[in-house]
Amino acid sequence: MESIVDIYNTLATRHYSVLHVFSAGTFGVFVGLTVQRWWQGRRQKAPAPLSPSLASPRSYQDDSESDTDEDSDSLRAHKMVLVVRTDLGMGKGKIAAQCCHAAVAAVQTAQYKAPDVLRKWEKYGAAKVALKCSSEKELLHLHALARKAGLVAEYIEDAGRTQIPEGSRTVLAIGPAPIQAVDTVTGHLKLL
Repeated sequence: MESIVDIYNTLATRHYSVLHVFSAGTFGVFVGLTVQRWWQGRRQKAPAPLSPSLASPRSYQDDSESDTDEDSDSLRAHKMVLVVRTDLGMGKGKIAAQCCHAAVAAVQTAQYKAPDVLRKWEKYGAAKVALKCSSEKELLHLHALARKAGLVAEYIEDAGRTQIPEGSRTVLAIGPAPIQAVDTVTGHLKLL
């Protein structure tokens, strides 16, 4: 039985066209495997997120961790408040869903109106506080005050598919913003 080297030598000396085909085939397989590995590596990488600050996992810092910035207290002193109407008689699940809608709307607005404030708020825990108000009139008044103060303020109008009438304004999100600025608008409200 002949070894592979003997077969190769025989082909090399007597059959030049077979040698060329064999060499070209080997080279083609090598190139194909290389391209396949490169392509699979590209496909496994995650696509670039639309908003890097929202797409990547966050590691929140608590108050016990040190910060070398001179204004570390002002960086951490940001919050969002969610003002919930209590006169509608919403159930706990409905309130939770409406608060989520309001928080998402406020963050989306802050992405283009106050990106630096949003980044600071996210970096230090994204504090949210649920407060209560007793009427739509009060909710709209708070919305107007917040907007006048230059704060992000978004309220949610319910679609009316479950517990409450269509178009009911259920929750107002104010912020993210510095705590002092938010408290000038909502400091008198009680916790939910």
